[in-house]
Amino acid sequence: MVRLIGNDGTQLGEMTLNDAKKVAYDQDLDLVLMNGSIEPAVCKLMNYSKYKYDMIKKDKENKKNQKVVKIKEVMLSASIDVGDMNTRAKQATKFIQDGNKVKVSIRLKGRQNARPELGMRNMEKFIELLQEVAQVDAKPTITGREISMMLVPKQEKK
Repeated sequence: MVRLIGNDGTQLGEMTLNDAKKVAYDQDLDLVLMNGSIEPAVCKLMNYSKYKYDMIKKDKENKKNQKVVKIKEVMLSASIDVGDMNTRAKQATKFIQDGNKVKVSIRLKGRQNARPELGMRNMEKFIELLQEVAQVDAKPTITGREISMMLVPKQEKK
């Protein structure tokens, strides 16, 4: 026994599987099992190829409207100079204006491990350089020998 639902969503009642197949054949539609885990199983009459085509079309439309956000990385150092900092800031600005996230990281080497506050100071300067176009998504954190943070494009308030 199956519970049959019509093409327009109306309940056609419970019937045997063979009767449901006959109804589907008479209406030139497909018999599709919607839920087989309940008793009686629920079947629906539909044009399955049209349904599949519509689903593919809907998926393509959703993908077209989707924006893929990439994560770009900018490497700084604990002893970076002003000119290099400005160059990295221009590079990060370009990435952010393209709609990407930017991971800014500093790898501490040798004696720099004893003074991680120098790296944190450079991170704060970098945030100030990009404050017009970016906002901080993840604050600077020290993880082992690396200091990293995440910047995202600034959201305009409506």
